[in-house]
Amino acid sequence: MRTEVPPTVRADTAPQPLLAGEKSATEMFLVKLFAVIPALALAAAVPLAWGWGLGWVDIGLAVFFYTLTCLGVTVGFHRHFTHGAFKATRALRIALAVTGSMAMQGPVIGWVADHRRHHAYADREGDPHSPWLFGTSARSLAKGFWHAHMGWMFQRDMTNPARFAPDLVADTDIRRVDRWFPALTAVTLLAPALAGGLLTWSWWGALTGFFWAGLVRVAVLHHVTWSVNSICHMIGDRPFTARDRSANFWPLAILSMGESWHNSHHADPTCARHGVRRGQIDVSARLIWLFGKLGWATGIHWPQPERLARRLKATTR
Repeated sequence: MRTEVPPTVRADTAPQPLLAGEKSATEMFLVKLFAVIPALALAAAVPLAWGWGLGWVDIGLAVFFYTLTCLGVTVGFHRHFTHGAFKATRALRIALAVTGSMAMQGPVIGWVADHRRHHAYADREGDPHSPWLFGTSARSLAKGFWHAHMGWMFQRDMTNPARFAPDLVADTDIRRVDRWFPALTAVTLLAPALAGGLLTWSWWGALTGFFWAGLVRVAVLHHVTWSVNSICHMIGDRPFTARDRSANFWPLAILSMGESWHNSHHADPTCARHGVRRGQIDVSARLIWLFGKLGWATGIHWPQPERLARRLKATTR
């Protein structure tokens, strides 16, 4: 049996423990591998691009796979699976779980459990990646930024999916995709290499496709996503009342597909559109709108003017 709407998770009523043990040594190694190798590729990208194999095929493949996997996370992992902002057909639901997994940010059930826990304890003790857990001095904020951006992933504690994602644990399709994560990791790295090789009909095209549209693309997407956890809880505009320090940070709006309108999101988490004010670009919301028009998405939670008005701070009206 499948449950489309995520359960309400509250910090003060906990039928299940917060954590579910620790990551194994193998899991810790893989986390470090997936975080470090793409990051090293990104660090090498600029000098390698200078006079080395970067062509239009590589750029096109990188943009395509970035867009595909980023939307898998923003529309799938985040707005659909975590917050139930819309209901999806079975085919779309599986497709979103697969493309989100190809972002190499972890299996779908663990990702959703971590993010629901983040909302339940936002910027308080229990939040897995708040930058405000160590104080407000310059040194504490530097430590908090590192922790929120990527340091939290290297901790061994695991969020308990039985408490934070029981609907996904009970979903046969999603459990299967969750188990496919290692295979989908291979696909997300090897598919650009295959495409680059076929489009250029050369081993060199396969190599540059693997590097630019595989490793570098994953690294850029990682840091954009992690910046929503770190930067968007530290600096930016806060036009809406929220329980935490979430902020809207416009420079990331396009690269994050609308996720950096983070204060708006925390003010109304189940809303399918995060860029709720005039001029706020939200590519993810446009894709959800298209899914609705095609009949693949129903029950879409669009912004309600009266609800937004109640949350809008008096100084920003």
